[in-house]
Amino acid sequence: MQYLYHADASSAVLQLTDDEYRYIIKVRRHRLGESIYLRNHTDHNLYRYTIVSLDRREATLSLEGHEESHIMPARELHIGWCMIDPKTIEKMLPTLNEIGVDRITFIYCTRSQQQFKPDFKRLSKIVLNSSQQSGRSEMMQFEIAKTLDDFLSANPESYLLNFSQEHLCSNMDIETIVVGCEGGLTVDEVALFEQSRIVGLDT
Repeated sequence: MQYLYHADASSAVLQLTDDEYRYIIKVRRHRLGESIYLRNHTDHNLYRYTIVSLDRREATLSLEGHEESHIMPARELHIGWCMIDPKTIEKMLPTLNEIGVDRITFIYCTRSQQQFKPDFKRLSKIVLNSSQQSGRSEMMQFEIAKTLDDFLSANPESYLLNFSQEHLCSNMDIETIVVGCEGGLTVDEVALFEQSRIVGLDT
């Protein structure tokens, strides 16, 4: 764990209770006198606290100092992800968060199963846990687009990851990329992209 999120991080004294207490004391096994780092996600500071008192249900922390620590990737990536089973999304989220994906917009494409609805509260909790482990200092953002047309109207410079002889490579300056659902995009949906903006994997 790189840090613990707490909305009141920066206060001179903090109490950890409930899930925060269980995680730090029962799972991570921190003890009296040890130091831990906290973030509040409203600034870029990493706050160092010492555990100054401990009982069976609560831990009291005292602020010892802080340092600015803004940990983000050098390049931002926005993924337009045609809606799939949320269970699959949840499995992929920690990896996408840790490699630095800035934002995900879930798109209801023609072949998306329309009954699937993303639970943003649950997804944000998964991302928060991933950020605490990896050290990432800003939370990934989530949005919804009703159709691919709507998404492209808002993001006209988007690329499409699809079957293509133009292979995705590191020197491409891609800020937004669309990934299809099971079964891929329809012919009409693919036609919304310029051929030069359709890229594939060299596999």
